[in-house]
Amino acid sequence: MTQHPSALPPEITVFERGWLSSNNILFTGKDSGSALVDTGYCTHSAQTVALVRSALQGAPLERILNTHLHSDHCGGNAALQAAWPGVQTAIPPGQAAHVRDWDPYALSYTPTGQECPQFRCDAVLQPGSEVPLGDKPWQVHAAPGHDPHSIVLFEPQDRILISADALWENGFGVVFPELEGAQAFAEVSDTLDLIEKLAPRTVIPGHGPVFHDAPRALGVARKRLDGFVQQPLKHALYAAKVLLKYKLLEWQEISVTDLRAWTDATPYFGAMHERHFSDRSQSEWLEGLMNELVRSGAARREGALLVNL
Repeated sequence: MTQHPSALPPEITVFERGWLSSNNILFTGKDSGSALVDTGYCTHSAQTVALVRSALQGAPLERILNTHLHSDHCGGNAALQAAWPGVQTAIPPGQAAHVRDWDPYALSYTPTGQECPQFRCDAVLQPGSEVPLGDKPWQVHAAPGHDPHSIVLFEPQDRILISADALWENGFGVVFPELEGAQAFAEVSDTLDLIEKLAPRTVIPGHGPVFHDAPRALGVARKRLDGFVQQPLKHALYAAKVLLKYKLLEWQEISVTDLRAWTDATPYFGAMHERHFSDRSQSEWLEGLMNELVRSGAARREGALLVNL
């Protein structure tokens, strides 16, 4: 889905992709050339290439920028690099060494049971620096929390924020303290404070539509964060359901036997079970998670299958 909201300058095109893939933000500029911020999940990579190719109308894609390296934001990098071999790719500096040496465990893909084809990085997006996009300078700000290495991009003239998963219209990206450390919640709070100080008029989030009421979104996000901090067990259950639902979006349907095999092979599920839910077997816990998804209308059971809704 392509958006050209009236509040966005003509050099910005937003491809709103849903939840399996992040939104993609395409910039064009006479001097700064073309650039794509975030590239979606790998199973959507052919569509991502087609969307970008159509929008550029024969011009090459010159740069890729990733706000962070979760698989739904960089899973299209490899396909775009194959389609445009000369494209230069810039990523946050915190995991550049893991990309160069390609360590899927350190990059979180193995622990969370997700896929991301290997890609190269050519430069880093250093917090405190500026990057030209659409012939305007965009500020690079560190935005840890959802991901400890994440950045956001801010254009101060029109006060446009590319917030990635640091702020959505109704929340923020799930936090994984079992992977990222207990400080992750405090980092989310600090990043929300940063966004409040930037005072954007327009926010392009990592998922969901472009929005313009940042104060309201910040209020919603802080309320959700407070609830998670006060009830860590509730947050752990939420995080497990999010991860399971995300994979179900990819699979669309899966047998319960294969789902159990996936959770058994996914280290994050084991760590979460041991830390928060060891009073029941992992099989019982998974059954409860599936029932929660069904009860919330996110999935249904069809015999031995769990089906996405």
